[in-house]
Amino acid sequence: MALNNSHLDALTPFWPGMNLTSQHDGKCYGNVTLCENSDVLCTLSLCDLTLAHFTYLPSLGGNAFFATLFGLCIIAQVGLGAKYKTWGYLIAACFGLVGEVIGYVGRIMMHSNPFSKNNFLIYLVCLTIAPAFLSAGIYLCLARIVVVYGEHISRFPPRVYTILFCTCDFISLLLQAIGGAIASTANDANTTQMGINIMIAGLAFQVFSLALFGLLCGDFALRVRQNRSGWNMHNGMLFRSIIFKTFLWGLGATTLTIFIRSCFRVAELSGGFHGPLANNQPTFMALEGAMVGTACLCSTILHPGIGFRGTWHDADFNFFRQKKVNNEVDNKSVRSSPSTQTTEAI
Repeated sequence: MALNNSHLDALTPFWPGMNLTSQHDGKCYGNVTLCENSDVLCTLSLCDLTLAHFTYLPSLGGNAFFATLFGLCIIAQVGLGAKYKTWGYLIAACFGLVGEVIGYVGRIMMHSNPFSKNNFLIYLVCLTIAPAFLSAGIYLCLARIVVVYGEHISRFPPRVYTILFCTCDFISLLLQAIGGAIASTANDANTTQMGINIMIAGLAFQVFSLALFGLLCGDFALRVRQNRSGWNMHNGMLFRSIIFKTFLWGLGATTLTIFIRSCFRVAELSGGFHGPLANNQPTFMALEGAMVGTACLCSTILHPGIGFRGTWHDADFNFFRQKKVNNEVDNKSVRSSPSTQTTEAI
């Protein structure tokens, strides 16, 4: 007697042939209660990975390696930040690195329990948001590089770069945080997808801001090359040094790797949690872990305090430019007054 497909499904207790409850094409094979409550009830001995958040077990060794790497970078960043007093850069770097550590701890926990929604959200939210803080540290460097070579060479004042890109980074971070909060508290698939879409929007905006940053960096580099006679020779020892030039290359590598990673995460989330990119561990390790790891190593080994040879604060700028100019004029007038000249002569 011929059996139709529905009869075959009814006679097939498990998929893909193992004595584990699993799910395929939206159908449950095995214990229905486990399928409906996989987040709470499933274990590796009861359920197939088709009911987990990934179709693979996150590598224990690989994720532990990245968690350790970022943890060591935190220690180094705190030491270097305290030594060179790069407080703004230190705060941005530490927020990003702490997020990376927590995210990879979430993946380590998923190695033993890939069905837990909490473990998955710890990984998802932290590793999605953390690089936005790392980008903020990059943005803080450009304005000071402009001051080193000469503000008159730049198309825009240093404060414009800082305000523009820190605002872009804040918008990107806000969208990702809102999307992550919605996804983590959602009780249905539609709300979860809405949260994911908002996170994608935040990541896409981060890609845009990094691309714009790279474009303006390239524009400033070209103007520097075309105006060698106009360089601020007060900083000649700095911008001629090998360590400063290496720092600039490291900053470029940091920007490029975070940009590649952000493009990957947009593509990954756009394909959904069950898409091919979201379930390809080697690709994740290469385009997320290795890219962010390289960025953090560059920003730590080639720390701006080291790159600027201890002159990070000397390359600072004033947001209230007009007030600074007025003060300089007042000081000049005071020095040129007869009473001041008499006092100096004495």
